[in-house]
Amino acid sequence: MMRKILNGYYKFLKVALATLMGLLVIPVVLQIISRYIGIIPRYIWTEEMARFCFIWVILVGSMIAVRDGTHFAVDLFPKPKTIRGKAIGDMFVDFWILITAIIFIVWGWPLVKFGLLQTSEMAELPMVLIYMAWPVAGITWVLFLLEKFVDNIKLWRSDTR
Repeated sequence: MMRKILNGYYKFLKVALATLMGLLVIPVVLQIISRYIGIIPRYIWTEEMARFCFIWVILVGSMIAVRDGTHFAVDLFPKPKTIRGKAIGDMFVDFWILITAIIFIVWGWPLVKFGLLQTSEMAELPMVLIYMAWPVAGITWVLFLLEKFVDNIKLWRSDTR
């Protein structure tokens, strides 16, 4: 049941990422056009909107990467020769992602509370819409890491050597 919910959430994130990438193009194109054509006034809010979209693109992309296992990882150890070794290596990497997720949740929550009191300067958007990206990313990483932990335990147990 939980895997089904996470699969739906994962599909939603992929659609959200594609939508955000499409939305990011609009303010960037407006900025470029306004620089070279005098007919369109220079919009300052476009820079702000592009930055906000970019933040969400990065964090939603990282959420997807954690689920896919395509996030940035450094190979510190030799390639494992057993299934059990692979499970241990994956859990080691996932542990450090979990630490980062906890940091995003713990230090992101005060940002969210602070964002409730602020609006952006140009577009006058509530800053909570931007600041909540960090704890949402952290919570999502934790959910996907729990799923991976269960899979790694099954992988660990399947090794009969």
